Parts: sequence; C-alpha cells; structure tokens
Amino acid sequence: MAHTTTAAVKNPYHQYQSTQIQTAGPAQLTLMCYDGIGRFLGQAREAMLARRYDVQSLLIGKTQALLTELRSGLDFAGGGAAIARELDALYRYLYDRLTRATIHDDVDALDEVRAHVATLRGAWAEAMNLAQQPSAAASSDSSEAGNVPPPPSSLRDLALSA
Repeated sequence: MAHTTTAAVKNPYHQYQSTQIQTAGPAQLTLMCYDGIGRFLGQAREAMLARRYDVQSLLIGKTQALLTELRSGLDFAGGGAAIARELDALYRYLYDRLTRATIHDDVDALDEVRAHVATLRGAWAEAMNLAQQPSAAASSDSSEAGNVPPPPSSLRDLALSA
C-alpha cells in the first residue's frame, strides 16, 4: 500500500515559482533578483522595527547574497566593462550599507538601499522593454542589450530559496 507523505506533496505556488525561475532568461532573472531584494528589504524593515533581530538578520543576509550573485554575473570584458565597473561599485556600496543596517539597526540605511534598488529595477525593466521592441532588434542583430551573459547557476538556486 502506497501512501503520500506531506513532504512529498509540493506546494503549487512553489512549483510555479520554481518553473518561473528555471525557465527565465538572464535578463528576467536579473529583474527577479531586484524584485527579491526589494521584497526582502521590506520584510527586513518590518522585522527591524518589530525588534525581531533573527528575522532581520536572515532577510538582510538573503539580500546580501542576491547582491553578491548580481556582482558575480557582471561581464567586465567587452563594451560593457565601464557599466560593469559602475554596477560593481554600487553593489559593493549597497552591501556595505546593509552591513551597517544590521550592526546598527539602521532603518535609514535599509531605506537608502531599497531606493537605489528600486531605481535599478526600473532602469533594468525599461532596458528590457526597449530591447524587445522591433525597432531595436531590426537595428542590430546582436545588440548589447540582447546579449546578456547567463547568470551563474547558483543564482537560480538562490532565487529558488527566496
């Protein structure tokens, strides 16, 4: 007689989320990372205000892990090297601000990081929209906007754990 354990039954939402992440392209994964960072920071802010330090630390740690993955996916070769250097410096700064937020329970630092990430997310979404427009594809058969390097496999794993 076969029986199903609770662990064997998958949550439909988690199955859907897993499929979304596994089938997303590099540009979409980057957008999903920005979304995850925003979500984690919002939750970390609530935890900080509620003095739930264990939850705060966990969520800020997840945010820092996503920033690290975004840094590891930067392409410093070719025509995008200058942008990669700028993003690398920004990601390092945001990581450091999150460290300060954790150590000093600094809500302002969390809010600053969240504002920067919201700006990055908006710019990235706009770039994705522009890259998908027919005029952009017709003007160049391999534009830099469409030639996004694949993210490290650990990015998919990290996003699945979000």
